[in-house]
Amino acid sequence: MSNAAFIQIHPDNPQERKIREVADILRNGGVIIYPTDTIYGLGCDIHNARAIERVCQIKGVKPDKVNLSFICSDLTHISDYAKIDTPTYKVMKKALPGPFTFVLNATSNVPKYASAKKKTVGIRVPDNSIALQLVKELGNPILSTSIRDDDEVLEYSTDPELIYEKYKNLVDAVIDGGPGNNIASTVVDVTNNAFEVLRPGAGDIEEYL
Repeated sequence: MSNAAFIQIHPDNPQERKIREVADILRNGGVIIYPTDTIYGLGCDIHNARAIERVCQIKGVKPDKVNLSFICSDLTHISDYAKIDTPTYKVMKKALPGPFTFVLNATSNVPKYASAKKKTVGIRVPDNSIALQLVKELGNPILSTSIRDDDEVLEYSTDPELIYEKYKNLVDAVIDGGPGNNIASTVVDVTNNAFEVLRPGAGDIEEYL
């Protein structure tokens, strides 16, 4: 693979042309690294099985072991991918966009290879204009996972140029949206109609309950 594209997009004013360029890469089965409201993410189109395999290979995990989330632009189509009751929806509507990953029971619309043997799906609506515009342009969620391991926080997680140096031969594009954060999203399990924090992170769910 040739070196990945390094695409600079200003978070306060994501240029439409550049957003379209990245969306086309995703549509063509590409894998990208892009900014969120927490740490940089590794993502692809949820409907492309080969791209999902590549994401898992880059992470060094089997598809049924990796924690994959769907990046959505809002909660409009949330019921397409996850089973959600009204009280849970109300909390998510208050907390999102924000630094949370909500684990929900998946619907049959979730591509089988996207959730592997798991019957749940993580839903994220990050408070980051680049990620949100990208999902809107693509027309469906981006399958995503963090570029770092849960137990290590390294400098390359936050500096787009260092991220590019590390991953330029593994992915198709790295979006430079400015410095990232070193704290991951807070993972909240709502599969049992409770709000159980599986991994503390950048958000405090108690503020929205």
